[in-house]
Amino acid sequence: MIKGYEIERKFLVAYPSIEELDVKRKISITQTYLTNGENSAQRRVRKLTENGDTIYTYTEKLFITAVTRQEMEYEIDRKEYDRLIVQARDDCKPINKVRYCFEYSGQLFELDTYPFSDSLAIMEIELGSPEQPVDLPDNVTVIKEVTGDPSYSNAAIATAEEFPEDAAAEGR
Repeated sequence: MIKGYEIERKFLVAYPSIEELDVKRKISITQTYLTNGENSAQRRVRKLTENGDTIYTYTEKLFITAVTRQEMEYEIDRKEYDRLIVQARDDCKPINKVRYCFEYSGQLFELDTYPFSDSLAIMEIELGSPEQPVDLPDNVTVIKEVTGDPSYSNAAIATAEEFPEDAAAEGR
């Protein structure tokens, strides 16, 4: 079980050329949000597939600041995943994404791509402290930082099945 604090910054980016990134891992993720836990903790389960192998995880998060969350995460078996998934939130669809983990300037970034967009993606980096400087990759076009913006949470993106920019362009 991993328990601790997650300090993360998040960026909306133009879908980059994956071949130009120093990709270390490619993971297919199905993420399902569950009904909230104690103290309104956000709960989720994930099915992660990498190189043909599948694992399942359970996560609880308490949001402390826009950048910092208390997080508890651990691996579960398929039986526990199936038991928990029936607690899925009615107001939030499961989200499918492909995560590319890549290095740039000694930092590990995660790029999440979604099946509904071939022009936008979300890039994240976990930090040691909220003040830690980030050297953004020069081969990725950052549109804007979306850290702490609830419209760019995975739950909001999953429910809308689009980025807020796409909805605005369509007049929704």
